[in-house]
Amino acid sequence: MSRRSTSIIAALAAVPLFVVLSGCATATSGAGSDGADAPADETVKIGVVGKAEPQWPAFVEAAAEEGITVELFDFGSYEQPNPALAEGEIDLNQFQHIVYLAGYNVASGEDLTVIGSTAIFPLGLYSKKYDDVKSIPKGETVVVPDDASNQARALLVLQSAGLVELKSGGSIFSDLADIDTEKSKVKVTALEAALIPTSLPDVAAAIINNDFVTDAGLTFDDAIAQDDPEDPNALPYVNIFAARAEDADNETYLKLVEIFQTDEAVQAGLAESSGNTNVSLQTPVKDLVASLKKVEKDTEEQKG
Repeated sequence: MSRRSTSIIAALAAVPLFVVLSGCATATSGAGSDGADAPADETVKIGVVGKAEPQWPAFVEAAAEEGITVELFDFGSYEQPNPALAEGEIDLNQFQHIVYLAGYNVASGEDLTVIGSTAIFPLGLYSKKYDDVKSIPKGETVVVPDDASNQARALLVLQSAGLVELKSGGSIFSDLADIDTEKSKVKVTALEAALIPTSLPDVAAAIINNDFVTDAGLTFDDAIAQDDPEDPNALPYVNIFAARAEDADNETYLKLVEIFQTDEAVQAGLAESSGNTNVSLQTPVKDLVASLKKVEKDTEEQKG
């Protein structure tokens, strides 16, 4: 697949699947400070949502070829991997974008950080009743995710599609209260992201996160509207590897990021799992961190 190496500036089953962590040796912070290759025979625990996706077996194999054993721990909802990382139960996680991580840090008082980009994915609107947005009747109900970061992005998609109008014009902080109901075509309700696929037959349409599209019996081509991953303001929605702040320079972890970004089998798996909707990125870490800090600051100011 073609992969873009760009630094665009200014872009998860209802039952928890978290596996009880067994004791094992993990990569040590600061290893290889002399610039040498990542040490061999290390084990790194990574939290994901949907480890059956084809990029992950390829990633584990590619890491093993570099002397790094990767243990994947599957979580059933977005709320779980960040606390597990902060508490040291896992070493890294890869499931979220910058906006989600910033919201977690501000709410929890943690300082998890970004150590690398993976890709940005368009967020789609799906329906089992209507073939296009214009066919959705006035007054119908559309579902969006209930977590703050994805809800804001979902509302921006609905606004772009002409289904709602946001009082503020829309931002990464938009929520249901920002909808101008008198000027909007549809009613909007929120559900946990993992539950939305089962609700789709009962509503006009729904914003479904990429991890759950196939759970709804859909393909990515079925989206009747979506956002633009190449928008210059999309950097906050780039998906990332997150680590504890003290591990930001851990060479083994950075090597794993490089493997994910450059291994052909991993990238092919990522394209397969996203229905070729991914725009893979090798965004400079300094840009990712700067975006994280800005969104954290904006989030704190938003809360007043």
